[in-house]
Amino acid sequence: MEGNVLQEVNPEYIKRIDRVINYIGDNLDQSLSIKELAKIACLSEFHFHRIFGAIKGETLNSFSNRLRLEKAARLLRDSTQSIVDISLECGFSSSSTFSRSFKNNYENSPNDYRKTGKFKNSKICKELFPEHEYIIPMTIEEKEKLFPVEIRKLPEWNTAYIRVSNSYEGDRVLKAFSKIIDWAKKSGVFHNGILFGMSLNDPTITPKNLCTYEVGFACEGDFENNNELSVTRIPSRSYAVTKVNGDIKLVATAWEYLFRNWLIQSKYEPEHAPAFEIFLNKEKALDWSNFKLELCLPVKLIN
Repeated sequence: MEGNVLQEVNPEYIKRIDRVINYIGDNLDQSLSIKELAKIACLSEFHFHRIFGAIKGETLNSFSNRLRLEKAARLLRDSTQSIVDISLECGFSSSSTFSRSFKNNYENSPNDYRKTGKFKNSKICKELFPEHEYIIPMTIEEKEKLFPVEIRKLPEWNTAYIRVSNSYEGDRVLKAFSKIIDWAKKSGVFHNGILFGMSLNDPTITPKNLCTYEVGFACEGDFENNNELSVTRIPSRSYAVTKVNGDIKLVATAWEYLFRNWLIQSKYEPEHAPAFEIFLNKEKALDWSNFKLELCLPVKLIN
């Protein structure tokens, strides 16, 4: 599916497939059966594959394997876990099976990627987000001063969201923000809730056309009469939080600092959960010439 915001798809189908996607993401270390996933979607096993493919634009097996490999790539780059532990945590039967799958997908071995944090294959690189074009040259000292980090525990949130596929294409994400803001205002929750954006992929690992972005609206209470959007709960977690006020390049630089500098020097490691951006000025969330955000990276103490 080329973005569930732009196509006229029955919202009930989107909600059902969103439940499956959430379940897969929470259980990447498990072998999940078609029967189990079809039951979560409340769909016939016979038709589930086709419906999933129609909504996501890729097969169930391809989607699941891609999520496992992307999680593994993040762990290789951002953690000190052994390759054996990473392969098991990401649902591979052995480190050798994982290594073959990783190399078949990225044309780099896990060891090579861990050493550099970058993919050397030119074909893969062309499909990935050109991160270097968005990073502002700064010293570590300048970044530390500009992006002070605090550890904050956020409460459990009830969340209504729109999941946007192929999120770098055109104005898909902007349209999702507009839709969810209109919904929040009509529902009477806009002024008391939290507007946020969440990238479900690392664009330096996932090809741009497969990147997915969630636009969400969260609160501590329940949403009433929500028949338009998918809903879920974000559990209470600890986050490394920093503020940024500026253009997209400053935002990209702040994220790069959190992951590449602050995290690896801290006593924390990333939780297996997406990072997100809280929009501090909800009324101006559609003005992308300047962002006022809190960047939230889920973390836990290193054991």
